[in-house]
Amino acid sequence: MLQPFRTLFRQSMANFSSLNLLFVVLFSIAAAEGAVAASTPAAAVKGAYYPSWLLSSLPPSSIETKLFTHILYAFLSPSNSTYKFEVSDSTAPLLSNFTAALRGKDPPVKTLISIGGASDGPTLFATIAASALTRELFIDSSIEVARKYGFDGLDLDWEMPENPKQMADLGLLFQEWRSAMKREAKATGRPPLLLTAAVYFAVDFFLSGTYRMYPVASINENLDWINVMCYDYHGSWDTSATGAQAAFFDPNSNISSSYGLGSWIRAGLQRKKVVMGLPLYGRTWKLRDPNVHGIGAPAVGLGPGDDGVLTYSQVQTFNKENNATVKYDTTTVSTYSFQGTSWVGYDDVVSTAVKVRLARALGLRGYFFWALSYDKEWRISTQAYRAWTYGK
Repeated sequence: MLQPFRTLFRQSMANFSSLNLLFVVLFSIAAAEGAVAASTPAAAVKGAYYPSWLLSSLPPSSIETKLFTHILYAFLSPSNSTYKFEVSDSTAPLLSNFTAALRGKDPPVKTLISIGGASDGPTLFATIAASALTRELFIDSSIEVARKYGFDGLDLDWEMPENPKQMADLGLLFQEWRSAMKREAKATGRPPLLLTAAVYFAVDFFLSGTYRMYPVASINENLDWINVMCYDYHGSWDTSATGAQAAFFDPNSNISSSYGLGSWIRAGLQRKKVVMGLPLYGRTWKLRDPNVHGIGAPAVGLGPGDDGVLTYSQVQTFNKENNATVKYDTTTVSTYSFQGTSWVGYDDVVSTAVKVRLARALGLRGYFFWALSYDKEWRISTQAYRAWTYGK
């Protein structure tokens, strides 16, 4: 579906000097391919993950909720022995205060507990999903904790199922989870909880020599949407060259958001189930030659930041304090800055606006950010909201 879109974009790129004209062309191609979903419209998702370990830097009460529809508390994990959620005395008030603060905002937003995260690794959830008994223990406990602390839904961040069996088990987990949510809602008279998942940027992929594909049929039937992690394409694991870590297009490979999102749609996932991820952070490199500084420039190591990472707020500080040169790259729809041998690839207000407009033109459900507290005075969040809501 998206291949002609991507090909024509690359062929035409050299001929366009006007960003506004580029928008017209991209939107026209998307419409011509029937990219706008024909199914019943679903309410847009403007989401963000809220890292609990950054609570002191951004209290829930200070979140600009007019810019979002859903905030995901990250993360909560089940016990690796009981497979239930054993909320500590120190965590319980954090959960209660989180939902209370966001319900009290004007406007209020929906809240979800995000379960897992990269630090949990794949083993715990592979074990949970492997049998009916462990799935039931986990599911029942997750629903109980969501209701107890006033959340509107649950999100699973299993990074990543490692083989076809684990992907099949994931499909069963989603099916049984949704069934349990329906039963609970019917028994209590409450609205059903939302059920979402954070997933890899592509629907199928090889890792460590093993092919795996997400259970699209189960996702279509049982999840409200998926949060597609359209970032971390390049980073500290490859210090030989700079890279657009969240490239929407890549003329040299399939490691791009356009390819990944398209793979989900080609596999049959409904567009209203797809929410595109956006990073509120950049990745950095040390240039081999300060005079060669484009995307793909030779590098010899990591640049500034912890493990070569700067939040968007930190990028702005770096650019200002170093009088860095800032470049917008139309080919990848990304931004980078450099000063001397220090190089930073990230998304700014321009690249974010383009990506959000592309997501809407393709009929996707919305977008989300990782992670909420990394923004600078709500600049990126505001631009994304305007781009989706008003097209500017």
